[in-house]
Amino acid sequence: MNIHSDIATVDPKKLEKLAEVAVKVGLRLEAGQDLVMTAPLAAIPLVRMITRHAYMAGAGLVTTFYSDEDTTLSRYRHAPDASFDKASGWLYGGMAKAFAGNAARLAIAGDNPMMLAGQDPSKVARANKANSMAYKPALEKISNFDINWNIISYPNPAWAKQVFPELGEQEAIKKLADAIFAASRVDLDDPVAAWTQHNANLRKRSTWLNGERFSALKFTGPGTDVTIGLADDHEWHGGESTAKNGITCNPNIPTEEVFTTPHALKVEGYVSSTKPLSHQGTLIDGIQVKFEGGRIVEAKATKGEEVLNKVLDTDEGARRLGEVALVPHSSPISASGILFYNTLFDENASCHIALGQCYSKCFLDGASLSQEQIAAKGGNSSLIHIDWMIGSDKVDIDGISADGSIKPVMRKGEWA
Repeated sequence: MNIHSDIATVDPKKLEKLAEVAVKVGLRLEAGQDLVMTAPLAAIPLVRMITRHAYMAGAGLVTTFYSDEDTTLSRYRHAPDASFDKASGWLYGGMAKAFAGNAARLAIAGDNPMMLAGQDPSKVARANKANSMAYKPALEKISNFDINWNIISYPNPAWAKQVFPELGEQEAIKKLADAIFAASRVDLDDPVAAWTQHNANLRKRSTWLNGERFSALKFTGPGTDVTIGLADDHEWHGGESTAKNGITCNPNIPTEEVFTTPHALKVEGYVSSTKPLSHQGTLIDGIQVKFEGGRIVEAKATKGEEVLNKVLDTDEGARRLGEVALVPHSSPISASGILFYNTLFDENASCHIALGQCYSKCFLDGASLSQEQIAAKGGNSSLIHIDWMIGSDKVDIDGISADGSIKPVMRKGEWA
Protein backbone atom coordinates (compact mmCIF):
# COMPACT_ATOMS: atom_id res chain seq x y z
CA MET A 1 0.00 0.00 0.00
CA ASN A 2 1.21 3.50 -0.83
CA ILE A 3 1.08 5.21 2.56
CA HIS A 4 0.42 8.55 0.87
CA SER A 5 -2.30 7.32 -1.53
CA ASP A 6 -5.09 8.76 0.61
CA ILE A 7 -3.69 12.18 1.51
CA ALA A 8 -5.15 13.88 -1.61
CA THR A 9 -8.58 12.60 -0.50
CA VAL A 10 -8.37 13.95 3.05
CA ASP A 11 -9.05 17.69 3.51
CA PRO A 12 -5.64 19.05 4.61
CA LYS A 13 -7.11 22.11 6.36
CA LYS A 14 -9.39 19.98 8.52
CA LEU A 15 -6.57 17.50 9.16
CA GLU A 16 -4.44 20.43 10.33
CA LYS A 17 -7.27 21.48 12.67
CA LEU A 18 -7.46 17.90 14.03
CA ALA A 19 -3.73 18.00 14.78
CA GLU A 20 -4.16 21.35 16.54
CA VAL A 21 -7.12 20.04 18.59
CA ALA A 22 -5.12 16.94 19.55
CA VAL A 23 -2.33 19.10 21.01
CA LYS A 24 -4.32 22.08 22.38
CA VAL A 25 -7.50 20.32 23.57
CA GLY A 26 -6.64 16.61 23.75
CA LEU A 27 -3.24 16.87 25.43
CA ARG A 28 -2.83 20.53 26.46
CA LEU A 29 0.87 19.81 26.13
CA GLU A 30 3.10 21.87 28.42
CA ALA A 31 6.40 23.51 27.50
CA GLY A 32 9.28 21.05 27.91
CA GLN A 33 6.98 18.00 28.12
CA ASP A 34 7.93 14.96 26.02
CA LEU A 35 5.34 13.16 23.89
CA VAL A 36 5.12 9.43 23.10
CA MET A 37 2.91 8.76 20.06
CA THR A 38 1.71 5.52 18.42
CA ALA A 39 0.12 5.41 14.96
CA PRO A 40 -0.59 3.20 11.96
CA LEU A 41 1.73 3.87 9.00
CA ALA A 42 -1.18 5.26 6.99
CA ALA A 43 -1.49 8.12 9.51
CA ILE A 44 1.94 9.61 8.71
CA PRO A 45 0.38 12.86 7.33
CA LEU A 46 -1.41 13.45 10.65
CA VAL A 47 1.64 12.39 12.70
CA ARG A 48 3.74 15.02 10.93
CA MET A 49 1.17 17.75 11.62
CA ILE A 50 0.82 16.75 15.30
CA THR A 51 4.60 16.66 15.69
CA ARG A 52 4.83 20.20 14.30
CA HIS A 53 2.06 21.48 16.60
CA ALA A 54 3.66 19.71 19.58
CA TYR A 55 6.99 21.39 19.01
CA MET A 56 5.24 24.74 18.45
CA ALA A 57 3.63 24.20 21.88
CA GLY A 58 7.11 23.71 23.36
CA ALA A 59 7.39 19.90 23.46
CA GLY A 60 10.73 18.57 24.65
CA LEU A 61 10.94 15.47 22.44
CA VAL A 62 8.31 13.75 20.27
CA THR A 63 8.84 10.01 19.72
CA THR A 64 6.52 7.99 17.45
CA PHE A 65 6.10 4.21 17.13
CA TYR A 66 4.36 2.93 13.99
CA SER A 67 2.28 -0.18 13.39
CA ASP A 68 1.76 -1.84 10.01
CA GLU A 69 -0.89 -4.34 8.97
CA ASP A 70 1.35 -6.36 6.64
CA THR A 71 4.07 -6.88 9.24
CA THR A 72 1.48 -7.79 11.87
CA LEU A 73 -0.04 -10.40 9.55
CA SER A 74 3.42 -11.79 8.71
CA ARG A 75 3.70 -12.92 12.31
CA TYR A 76 0.45 -14.89 12.14
CA ARG A 77 1.40 -16.46 8.82
CA HIS A 78 5.04 -17.33 9.42
CA ALA A 79 6.12 -17.02 13.08
CA PRO A 80 6.83 -20.13 15.21
CA ASP A 81 4.13 -21.03 17.70
CA ALA A 82 6.17 -19.80 20.70
CA SER A 83 6.14 -16.29 19.24
CA PHE A 84 2.53 -15.79 20.35
CA ASP A 85 3.44 -15.90 24.03
CA LYS A 86 5.94 -13.06 23.62
CA ALA A 87 5.58 -9.28 23.71
CA SER A 88 7.96 -6.31 23.52
CA GLY A 89 8.28 -5.87 27.27
CA TRP A 90 11.40 -3.73 26.76
CA LEU A 91 9.36 -1.27 24.68
CA TYR A 92 6.45 -1.03 27.14
CA GLY A 93 8.92 -0.82 30.03
CA GLY A 94 10.47 2.16 28.26
CA MET A 95 7.04 3.74 27.79
CA ALA A 96 6.26 3.27 31.48
CA LYS A 97 9.58 4.92 32.31
CA ALA A 98 8.75 7.82 29.97
CA PHE A 99 5.32 8.27 31.58
CA ALA A 100 6.91 8.12 35.04
CA GLY A 101 9.05 11.03 33.81
CA ASN A 102 5.86 12.95 32.86
CA ALA A 103 5.83 12.28 29.11
CA ALA A 104 2.38 12.72 27.56
CA ARG A 105 0.75 9.93 25.54
CA LEU A 106 -1.07 10.21 22.20
CA ALA A 107 -2.53 7.28 20.25
CA ILE A 108 -3.79 7.61 16.69
CA ALA A 109 -6.41 4.91 16.12
CA GLY A 110 -7.34 3.66 12.68
CA ASP A 111 -6.14 0.07 12.23
CA ASN A 112 -8.16 -2.25 10.00
CA PRO A 113 -10.84 -3.55 12.42
CA MET A 114 -10.96 -6.92 10.63
CA MET A 115 -7.19 -7.34 10.30
CA LEU A 116 -7.05 -10.57 12.33
CA ALA A 117 -10.50 -11.92 11.44
CA GLY A 118 -9.04 -14.81 9.43
CA GLN A 119 -6.33 -15.77 11.94
CA ASP A 120 -6.27 -18.54 14.56
CA PRO A 121 -8.34 -17.20 17.53
CA SER A 122 -6.11 -18.99 20.07
CA LYS A 123 -2.99 -17.29 18.66
CA VAL A 124 -4.79 -13.93 18.66
CA ALA A 125 -5.82 -14.47 22.29
CA ARG A 126 -2.31 -15.54 23.36
CA ALA A 127 -0.69 -12.57 21.64
CA ASN A 128 -3.24 -10.19 23.17
CA LYS A 129 -2.66 -11.62 26.65
CA ALA A 130 1.13 -11.41 26.35
CA ASN A 131 0.79 -7.83 25.13
CA SER A 132 -1.59 -6.91 27.95
CA MET A 133 0.78 -8.29 30.57
CA ALA A 134 3.79 -6.48 29.09
CA TYR A 135 1.85 -3.24 28.68
CA LYS A 136 0.43 -3.21 32.22
CA PRO A 137 3.12 -0.95 33.82
CA ALA A 138 2.54 1.65 31.09
CA LEU A 139 -1.26 1.20 31.05
CA GLU A 140 -1.45 1.80 34.81
CA LYS A 141 0.11 5.24 34.33
CA ILE A 142 -2.73 5.99 31.88
CA SER A 143 -5.66 4.31 33.69
CA ASN A 144 -4.55 5.90 36.99
CA PHE A 145 -4.41 9.23 35.12
CA ASP A 146 -0.85 10.01 36.19
CA ILE A 147 -0.32 11.86 32.90
CA ASN A 148 -2.21 13.78 30.22
CA TRP A 149 -3.16 11.52 27.31
CA ASN A 150 -5.33 11.52 24.21
CA ILE A 151 -6.69 9.25 21.47
CA ILE A 152 -7.74 10.53 18.04
CA SER A 153 -8.28 8.78 14.68
CA TYR A 154 -7.11 8.78 11.07
CA PRO A 155 -9.05 7.29 8.11
CA ASN A 156 -6.85 4.30 7.26
CA PRO A 157 -7.91 2.93 3.80
CA ALA A 158 -8.66 -0.60 5.10
CA TRP A 159 -10.80 0.87 7.91
CA ALA A 160 -12.61 3.16 5.45
CA LYS A 161 -13.48 0.23 3.18
CA GLN A 162 -14.82 -1.71 6.17
CA VAL A 163 -17.12 1.19 7.13
CA PHE A 164 -18.19 1.97 3.54
CA PRO A 165 -17.81 -1.29 1.57
CA GLU A 166 -20.08 -0.08 -1.24
CA LEU A 167 -17.75 2.83 -2.13
CA GLY A 168 -14.45 2.94 -4.00
CA GLU A 169 -11.38 3.31 -1.79
CA GLN A 170 -10.78 7.05 -2.34
CA GLU A 171 -14.46 7.88 -1.85
CA ALA A 172 -14.60 5.70 1.30
CA ILE A 173 -11.53 7.44 2.74
CA LYS A 174 -13.04 10.88 2.07
CA LYS A 175 -16.38 9.92 3.64
CA LEU A 176 -14.72 8.43 6.74
CA ALA A 177 -12.42 11.45 7.05
CA ASP A 178 -15.44 13.79 6.94
CA ALA A 179 -17.18 11.68 9.62
CA ILE A 180 -14.08 11.81 11.84
CA PHE A 181 -13.80 15.58 11.38
CA ALA A 182 -17.48 16.15 12.22
CA ALA A 183 -17.38 13.92 15.33
CA SER A 184 -14.15 15.62 16.46
CA ARG A 185 -15.69 19.10 15.93
CA VAL A 186 -12.90 20.19 13.56
CA ASP A 187 -15.37 20.98 10.75
CA LEU A 188 -16.37 24.07 12.76
CA ASP A 189 -14.78 27.54 12.42
CA ASP A 190 -13.30 27.47 15.94
CA PRO A 191 -12.93 23.86 17.15
CA VAL A 192 -11.11 24.85 20.35
CA ALA A 193 -14.01 27.11 21.40
CA ALA A 194 -16.51 24.39 20.42
CA TRP A 195 -14.71 21.94 22.70
CA THR A 196 -14.83 24.45 25.58
CA GLN A 197 -18.63 24.61 25.23
CA HIS A 198 -19.00 20.84 24.82
CA ASN A 199 -16.91 20.20 27.94
CA ALA A 200 -19.16 22.57 29.90
CA ASN A 201 -22.25 20.61 28.76
CA LEU A 202 -20.73 17.28 29.80
CA ARG A 203 -19.73 18.79 33.16
CA LYS A 204 -23.40 19.69 33.81
CA ARG A 205 -24.38 16.01 33.35
CA SER A 206 -21.63 14.66 35.61
CA THR A 207 -22.36 17.31 38.25
CA TRP A 208 -26.04 16.27 38.34
CA LEU A 209 -25.14 12.57 38.67
CA ASN A 210 -22.60 13.30 41.40
CA GLY A 211 -25.28 15.23 43.27
CA GLU A 212 -27.72 12.31 43.09
CA ARG A 213 -25.25 9.79 44.63
CA PHE A 214 -27.06 6.78 43.12
CA SER A 215 -25.96 3.44 44.56
CA ALA A 216 -26.90 1.55 41.37
CA LEU A 217 -28.17 1.94 37.80
CA LYS A 218 -30.80 -0.38 36.32
CA PHE A 219 -30.78 -0.89 32.53
CA THR A 220 -33.85 -2.43 30.87
CA GLY A 221 -34.43 -3.06 27.17
CA PRO A 222 -34.49 -5.86 24.59
CA GLY A 223 -32.28 -8.67 25.93
CA THR A 224 -31.20 -6.48 28.85
CA ASP A 225 -32.28 -6.42 32.50
CA VAL A 226 -29.23 -5.64 34.58
CA THR A 227 -28.58 -3.74 37.81
CA ILE A 228 -25.10 -2.25 37.96
CA GLY A 229 -24.05 -1.35 41.49
CA LEU A 230 -21.79 1.70 41.68
CA ALA A 231 -18.54 1.69 43.64
CA ASP A 232 -18.42 3.32 47.08
CA ASP A 233 -17.44 7.00 46.81
CA HIS A 234 -17.63 6.81 43.01
CA GLU A 235 -17.36 10.03 41.02
CA TRP A 236 -18.77 10.78 37.56
CA HIS A 237 -16.56 12.39 34.92
CA GLY A 238 -17.01 13.52 31.33
CA GLY A 239 -15.07 15.49 28.75
CA GLU A 240 -11.95 17.14 30.09
CA SER A 241 -10.23 15.83 33.22
CA THR A 242 -7.25 16.90 35.30
CA ALA A 243 -4.45 14.36 35.50
CA LYS A 244 -2.28 13.84 38.58
CA ASN A 245 0.44 15.93 36.88
CA GLY A 246 -1.96 18.89 37.08
CA ILE A 247 -2.68 19.12 33.35
CA THR A 248 -6.36 19.24 32.27
CA CYS A 249 -6.80 17.29 29.04
CA ASN A 250 -9.49 15.61 26.89
CA PRO A 251 -8.44 11.93 26.76
CA ASN A 252 -10.88 10.95 24.01
CA ILE A 253 -11.59 12.93 20.85
CA PRO A 254 -14.43 12.51 20.08
CA THR A 255 -16.32 12.05 23.36
CA GLU A 256 -20.02 12.25 24.24
CA GLU A 257 -19.99 10.21 27.48
CA VAL A 258 -20.17 10.72 31.22
CA PHE A 259 -18.73 7.72 33.05
CA THR A 260 -17.89 6.26 36.45
CA THR A 261 -16.76 3.10 38.23
CA PRO A 262 -19.17 0.20 38.89
CA HIS A 263 -18.81 -1.97 41.99
CA ALA A 264 -16.90 -5.08 40.89
CA LEU A 265 -19.01 -7.35 43.14
CA LYS A 266 -22.46 -5.79 42.65
CA VAL A 267 -23.68 -6.44 39.11
CA GLU A 268 -26.72 -8.72 38.68
CA GLY A 269 -28.74 -9.75 35.64
CA TYR A 270 -28.24 -10.08 31.90
CA VAL A 271 -27.26 -7.65 29.17
CA SER A 272 -27.01 -7.69 25.37
CA SER A 273 -24.76 -5.65 23.11
CA THR A 274 -26.43 -3.16 20.76
CA LYS A 275 -23.45 -2.70 18.40
CA PRO A 276 -20.57 -4.96 17.29
CA LEU A 277 -17.29 -4.75 19.22
CA SER A 278 -14.12 -4.49 17.15
CA HIS A 279 -11.39 -5.88 19.40
CA GLN A 280 -7.77 -5.96 18.18
CA GLY A 281 -8.61 -7.14 14.68
CA THR A 282 -11.59 -9.36 15.53
CA LEU A 283 -15.27 -8.45 15.27
CA ILE A 284 -17.40 -9.68 18.19
CA ASP A 285 -21.14 -9.28 17.62
CA GLY A 286 -24.39 -10.26 19.31
CA ILE A 287 -22.83 -10.39 22.80
CA GLN A 288 -25.10 -11.70 25.56
CA VAL A 289 -23.77 -12.13 29.10
CA LYS A 290 -25.21 -12.98 32.52
CA PHE A 291 -23.81 -11.48 35.75
CA GLU A 292 -23.97 -13.00 39.22
CA GLY A 293 -22.21 -11.30 42.13
CA GLY A 294 -20.55 -8.90 39.72
CA ARG A 295 -19.01 -11.69 37.64
CA ILE A 296 -19.91 -12.85 34.13
CA VAL A 297 -21.00 -16.47 34.55
CA GLU A 298 -22.37 -17.01 31.01
CA ALA A 299 -21.23 -15.42 27.74
CA LYS A 300 -22.42 -15.89 24.17
CA ALA A 301 -21.88 -14.08 20.88
CA THR A 302 -23.24 -14.62 17.39
CA LYS A 303 -19.81 -13.75 15.95
CA GLY A 304 -16.36 -13.97 17.59
CA GLU A 305 -17.60 -16.00 20.60
CA GLU A 306 -14.32 -17.92 20.93
CA VAL A 307 -12.30 -14.70 21.10
CA LEU A 308 -14.79 -13.21 23.60
CA ASN A 309 -14.43 -16.18 25.93
CA LYS A 310 -10.65 -16.08 25.70
CA VAL A 311 -10.75 -12.35 26.57
CA LEU A 312 -12.92 -13.17 29.62
CA ASP A 313 -10.29 -15.69 30.75
CA THR A 314 -7.45 -13.13 30.62
CA ASP A 315 -7.42 -12.82 34.42
CA GLU A 316 -9.77 -12.72 37.43
CA GLY A 317 -10.86 -9.13 36.77
CA ALA A 318 -11.68 -9.66 33.08
CA ARG A 319 -15.18 -10.99 33.90
CA ARG A 320 -16.03 -7.93 36.03
CA LEU A 321 -16.80 -4.32 35.09
CA GLY A 322 -14.41 -1.39 35.30
CA GLU A 323 -16.59 1.33 33.77
CA VAL A 324 -20.20 2.28 33.06
CA ALA A 325 -20.87 5.22 30.72
CA LEU A 326 -23.99 7.13 29.70
CA VAL A 327 -24.40 8.53 26.18
CA PRO A 328 -27.66 9.86 24.71
CA HIS A 329 -28.94 8.05 21.62
CA SER A 330 -29.14 11.46 19.89
CA SER A 331 -25.37 12.02 20.17
CA PRO A 332 -23.86 13.31 16.88
CA ILE A 333 -22.06 9.99 16.34
CA SER A 334 -25.26 8.00 16.78
CA ALA A 335 -27.17 10.49 14.61
CA SER A 336 -24.63 10.00 11.81
CA GLY A 337 -25.98 6.46 11.39
CA ILE A 338 -22.44 5.19 10.76
CA LEU A 339 -21.14 2.01 12.41
CA PHE A 340 -17.43 2.83 12.73
CA TYR A 341 -16.13 -0.60 13.85
CA ASN A 342 -13.92 1.47 16.16
CA THR A 343 -14.62 1.64 19.89
CA LEU A 344 -13.50 5.27 20.19
CA PHE A 345 -16.43 6.27 17.96
CA ASP A 346 -19.00 3.54 18.54
CA GLU A 347 -18.84 3.90 22.36
CA ASN A 348 -19.82 7.55 21.87
CA ALA A 349 -22.96 6.56 19.99
CA SER A 350 -24.34 4.51 22.86
CA CYS A 351 -24.32 3.86 26.60
CA HIS A 352 -21.66 1.27 27.30
CA ILE A 353 -19.84 -0.80 29.91
CA ALA A 354 -16.21 -1.87 30.03
CA LEU A 355 -14.80 -5.20 31.10
CA GLY A 356 -11.69 -5.06 33.26
CA GLN A 357 -9.62 -2.27 34.76
CA CYS A 358 -11.35 0.66 36.47
CA TYR A 359 -10.19 4.29 36.42
CA SER A 360 -8.87 5.43 39.80
CA LYS A 361 -9.88 9.01 38.98
CA CYS A 362 -13.55 7.95 39.16
CA PHE A 363 -13.44 8.06 42.97
CA LEU A 364 -13.70 10.99 45.36
CA ASP A 365 -10.06 11.95 46.05
CA GLY A 366 -9.04 9.16 43.66
CA ALA A 367 -5.56 10.60 43.17
CA SER A 368 -4.68 9.93 46.81
CA LEU A 369 -6.04 6.35 46.99
CA SER A 370 -3.86 3.22 46.94
CA GLN A 371 -4.75 0.21 44.78
CA GLU A 372 -5.88 -1.59 47.96
CA GLN A 373 -8.20 1.30 48.94
CA ILE A 374 -9.68 1.38 45.42
CA ALA A 375 -10.33 -2.38 45.58
CA ALA A 376 -11.96 -2.00 49.01
CA LYS A 377 -14.40 0.54 47.52
CA GLY A 378 -15.32 -1.89 44.72
CA GLY A 379 -12.89 -0.84 42.00
CA ASN A 380 -11.88 -3.63 39.62
CA SER A 381 -8.35 -4.56 38.57
CA SER A 382 -7.42 -6.33 35.34
CA LEU A 383 -4.92 -6.43 32.46
CA ILE A 384 -7.73 -5.41 30.06
CA HIS A 385 -10.15 -2.53 29.62
CA ILE A 386 -12.62 -3.25 26.80
CA ASP A 387 -15.71 -1.12 26.15
CA TRP A 388 -18.84 -2.53 24.51
CA MET A 389 -22.12 -0.91 23.68
CA ILE A 390 -25.41 -1.68 25.50
CA GLY A 391 -27.50 1.46 24.84
CA SER A 392 -30.10 2.26 22.19
CA ASP A 393 -33.36 4.14 21.72
CA LYS A 394 -35.11 1.13 23.28
CA VAL A 395 -33.17 1.13 26.57
CA ASP A 396 -34.34 2.81 29.80
CA ILE A 397 -32.08 3.58 32.76
CA ASP A 398 -33.13 4.22 36.35
CA GLY A 399 -30.98 5.49 39.19
CA ILE A 400 -31.45 3.62 42.47
CA SER A 401 -30.57 5.48 45.68
CA ALA A 402 -29.28 3.88 48.88
CA ASP A 403 -32.77 4.11 50.42
CA GLY A 404 -34.25 2.18 47.47
CA SER A 405 -35.93 5.17 45.84
CA ILE A 406 -35.86 5.22 42.04
CA LYS A 407 -35.37 8.17 39.68
CA PRO A 408 -35.45 8.06 35.85
CA VAL A 409 -32.04 8.82 34.30
CA MET A 410 -32.73 7.94 30.66
CA ARG A 411 -35.86 7.06 28.72
CA LYS A 412 -35.61 5.50 25.24
CA GLY A 413 -31.96 6.42 25.16
CA GLU A 414 -32.38 10.11 26.03
CA TRP A 415 -31.69 12.03 29.25
CA ALA A 416 -34.83 12.05 31.38
